[in-house]
Amino acid sequence: MRKSLCLLAVIASLVSLTACSSATSQSQALASPGECADTSAGKASKAISVSGDFGSIPEVTFAKGKLAADATERTIVSKGDGEQVDPGDTTFVEMSIYNAVTGSIVAQTAYGASPATAIVVNDQKYLKGLVRAVECTTVGSRVAAFVTAGDGFGSAGSSDGTVQADQPLVVVADVLSTVHSDAKADGVPQEPVAGMPAVELDTAGRPTVTIPEEPAPADLQVAVLKQGDGAVVQPDAEVIINYQGVNWRTGEVFDESWGNGPTNFQLSAVVKGFSSAIAGQHIGSQVIAVIPPDLGYGPSGGNSQAGIEADDTIVFVIDILDASSTTAPAAG
Repeated sequence: MRKSLCLLAVIASLVSLTACSSATSQSQALASPGECADTSAGKASKAISVSGDFGSIPEVTFAKGKLAADATERTIVSKGDGEQVDPGDTTFVEMSIYNAVTGSIVAQTAYGASPATAIVVNDQKYLKGLVRAVECTTVGSRVAAFVTAGDGFGSAGSSDGTVQADQPLVVVADVLSTVHSDAKADGVPQEPVAGMPAVELDTAGRPTVTIPEEPAPADLQVAVLKQGDGAVVQPDAEVIINYQGVNWRTGEVFDESWGNGPTNFQLSAVVKGFSSAIAGQHIGSQVIAVIPPDLGYGPSGGNSQAGIEADDTIVFVIDILDASSTTAPAAG
């Protein structure tokens, strides 16, 4: 479904901080389910001065090379009144990351110039210090964290050389929204559309798709199974979804996120039929899309690893849980 299996973050400079980088071999322990690692403030994090509006590029000052602590520390610069960010959540953030020794920027999200970046609150996928910076905060919060080298790039340093061996980090993050790992589309159920595959949901929201005993349609078909009332998803959005993919020819599931928690990506990073099924829908909706080969894997000859041949039609059931965009939401 993705064009790139390593698309764990939108901003290229942040990709090197994820599990796709060899630099993430440092100490990384995933918090137990439901256990929130609430990182405390300390002398080092309190010495980070942050100003500017939430959601905009911050003004950050600190004594270069002089901050030190035995463990990662976090100070709440301003506390939001939204829901708590829990382990396993997928969370939209704007984030600035600095080398604590040199003061230089290691990575920075676009702060409105492109869709906000989503990170998974899971330190097996992202640097432990980044996860500790946002975990257990609330939506709407701005935080400042001093990240020890052990919770950052450790003795390896960063792959691009901006952080040398054993250098700590300073992280300033704005928490824009969060999607819990057990989230489901909460829209109003709609009447089934004739000719579309049947969908049944279990108690966790995972679908079972039954393919009709007839040839697949030649054109893209999209139907709303649950009508959400959130903002309209724009074509340039980064989205947070659950999905299941089924091959029309075999009736078999070839890919899904249910059971692993929501996934995130930019709509430009997936096959055209998949992005077309999501753009224009409301957050909170569940949709089913029947995607012909020319809008799926057909142009690239299929997907042998998933058992998809070049002329196979594929079916996706998608829960649209959240979206971030640079384009103003459409009216209505």
